[in-house]
Order: sequence, then structure tokens, then C-alpha cells
Amino acid sequence: LCKINDSLNVESLEIIGNKKTKKTFLLKFRNEVDIKSIIEVYTKTNLFEFVEPNYIGNGHGFMQTNPNDLYYLSRQWSHYNNGSFTLSPSTNDADIDTDLAWDITQGDPNLIVAILDTGLKLDHPEFSGRIVAGYDFVNNDSDPTDDSGHGTNVAGIALAKGNNSIGYAGVNWNSKIMICKVLDNNNSGLYSWWADAIYFAVDNGAKVINLSAGGNGASTLLLNAINYAYNNNVSVVVSTGNQNSTIQYPAKYPNAIAVGSTNSDDKRSNPFFWSATSGSNYGAELDFVAPGNYIYGLNYLSNTNYNNYWGGTSQAAPHLTGVISLLLSVNPSLTVSQIKLILQQSSEDQVGDSFDTLGWDQYYGFGRINAFNAISNPLLSNTVYYTESKNLKIFPNPVNQESSFSISGLESNIKYDIKIVSLDGKIIKEFKNIITSGILKIDNEYLQSGIYLINIYDVNSKLTFNKKIIVE
Repeated sequence: LCKINDSLNVESLEIIGNKKTKKTFLLKFRNEVDIKSIIEVYTKTNLFEFVEPNYIGNGHGFMQTNPNDLYYLSRQWSHYNNGSFTLSPSTNDADIDTDLAWDITQGDPNLIVAILDTGLKLDHPEFSGRIVAGYDFVNNDSDPTDDSGHGTNVAGIALAKGNNSIGYAGVNWNSKIMICKVLDNNNSGLYSWWADAIYFAVDNGAKVINLSAGGNGASTLLLNAINYAYNNNVSVVVSTGNQNSTIQYPAKYPNAIAVGSTNSDDKRSNPFFWSATSGSNYGAELDFVAPGNYIYGLNYLSNTNYNNYWGGTSQAAPHLTGVISLLLSVNPSLTVSQIKLILQQSSEDQVGDSFDTLGWDQYYGFGRINAFNAISNPLLSNTVYYTESKNLKIFPNPVNQESSFSISGLESNIKYDIKIVSLDGKIIKEFKNIITSGILKIDNEYLQSGIYLINIYDVNSKLTFNKKIIVE
């Protein structure tokens, strides 16, 4: 037996087991071996009752992480909703299942999340030890202290420390926080401040940006800043607005991630608690919805006052920002487009009212986000197959129903499969083995007005491009 062990490069032999298992020998080998052949060799000696690998198994149970934050169970319905929240009609499980996501990750301490808002109560214990250098673009200094309250509330929703026995739990408990003050004490700000802050956040290491603000004017300056973030693989999450009308800028821009608001019964916030004429903005640019009405949070004047609640798409956006930061905590190599695809696949559809129709719709987007579904998505594995080329572009977008659109950036002499898919998953048009000189022109006479996904697959049938196109 010793000769066999030597010939098979056995590194060690350990006697394990107790009285019930008798004597069991555990062999460890110096090099990788053909386990089937090894088992056959030892079995043929007739010295053993059985010979088998030391298998690895996985537990079939899931721990549920319920933080001990003082008001978590009674007030934070967005994380865990059992239908008992009293300030508004509530439905069991009308939440984003953050409690289940926390079993997987509670946030990467090395990840930086930027909050572009009215600032922050910088000495609040919920953020202790996690604030990195930011900037006050309103007053042009390095002290982004909150003088309004909006920013402290928004930051807390995304990033308040969890399981510390006080206050509330944010979506992400551990990641670093970069505060950029871009709104004044009247909750107003110049687009130039917003654009400068986006460039600042991207250039200083933020991987996801939250901007809970918007305006009605289209701006090339702001569009360029959003595109700069996208091209540098930084997600910009933007609230859609509260006017019960069309989506504001910059949420309206294609490379922003536009978020609307839902209530504790999963219905679109219409109205919010503070005005009968308010409502979560909607339209063709809406991507997702998230909890945003009656959201308790932190106070910008006190470290111990936890009795304020807010409502608006401003409160919905940081829920999604937090979820994206959890996704990046699990797989920091995800692109913005991969993140959007994961969120499209993992959000809960048709859980609102009758306007929440199958697939994408203008009131609920792709659905209400679900943190656990997103964190559990197969795209998060180390073998992510969806790797969008930044050179691929669709233009014009939106496109007129009677005209055509083009896809540029395709490699020459490479075969592609192209699918045009409706938002409920139906293939509208399919092109097989397309070879181009770099640009492919597509006649869209067969497309009705609406929103579609353009999926492009390479020669290995791997999805390499996924983009939304709007037909007007």
C-alpha cells in the first residue's frame, strides 16, 4: 500500500472518524489526479470497505439577516413589508427583499458611492468612518454640510449603517460615501453644479452616483456629463420627478437610470402624501420603480431624531443606488449595461395596479426593483457572458416610425445575429449571420411606436450588446 501511495504522489494520510465510522483514511495528493482512476486502484486492493472522494456539499438553508436597528421592523417597509405599516395601505411583500440580499452582501467597504444632493450631516454616527473627500459645488468649498435635510435623508436610505442598534438600516451598510453638494438650502441647483459634480465623482473613484433632482430644460452640458459617467462605467441613478407628468432631465437621458416611486402597497405613488396633485413622473424613459413614499430617514440637525419621513422619487432613487452598490460589491467588473440588464431581469413585474402591464410599461418601467433577485442573478457570476462593446451605438434614438435607424461599431468580416425584441419578450425581427463593413442600416417599417430591445450576438452566440430603442 505504501508503494501505491508513493506512485500516486500521496502527500499525507490522516486517520479520521469515530467509533461509529470506524477507521477512515483521508488521503491528500500533491498534484491534481484522475479521481476515478485513483478510486479504482485502491478498490482493487480489497483492503477497504469503500473508496470515494471527499465530496463538497452546500447547505440548503438561507439565513435571514434582520438588523437590530431600532426602527427597522416598524418603519422600514421598503426592506421588509409584512403588511403592518400603518401610515399608508400596505401589502405583504411589497418591498425590495433587502433582508434576503443582506445574507449575501452588506456592501464592499472599498466601493465608493457618490450622493449628489444638499449635502450631509457629516458627523452622523450612521456614516462614521466611511466618508471620503467630496465637494460643495454650491459654495465652491470642501465642506458639503447639509443645510436642508434632503441630502441626509437620501444618503441614509442608500448607505446608513445597519445592525448598529440605532435608527435605520440603509441598503448598503459598509461602502464609502462621497458627498457632493449640488443643491442649496432651497433644494435648488444649477445644471453646471450637477455636471461638475458628476465629472468630479467619476474622476475620484465613485462607481455609482445618485442624483435625486431634475429640471425641465434639456442641456447638452448635463447630457455630456451623464455620457461621460457611462463611458467610464459609472452608473448614474436619477429620480424622475414628482409632478405626475413627463420625466424630467437628466433622468430623461438614455444613459441615466430613471427611477419612479411606489407606495407600500406596490402601487405607483400617485399622489404622494404631501400633495393631492403630486405623483411619480412616468413616460418612455422610465427604467424602474422603487419604494418612495412615507420613507423614514435621518435628520440633518440631530443625531438622535429619527421621526422624519419623506416622500418622492428622490427617496426611490437611493434604494436603487443602494442595490446597484450591492451588485458591484459582489462583482465589481459589471458594466452599466450589464447592471441594467440584471435589473431588467430581476425586477418584479405586474405587482402594482392595472397599469402595471406585462413587460415594460410607462408607469412602472421594467418593474419594482428586488435586491435579492438582482443579487441572485446568474449574470453576477465570474463568467459574465454579457460584455457590451462601448463602440456599438444606435442612431438616431428615438427614431421616427417611418424612417430607419443604424447600428455602428460592428466589426467587419464578423458574423452577427441581431434580434429586435419587444419588452414582453417577443422577437419582432431577427437577422442571422449578418456581415457588415461596420454600420448596419435597419428599416423599421415593421415596428409600431413603442420601446424595443436590440440584442446582438457574436459568433459564439454570446450576447454582446443590449440596448433600448424608442420608436415614436
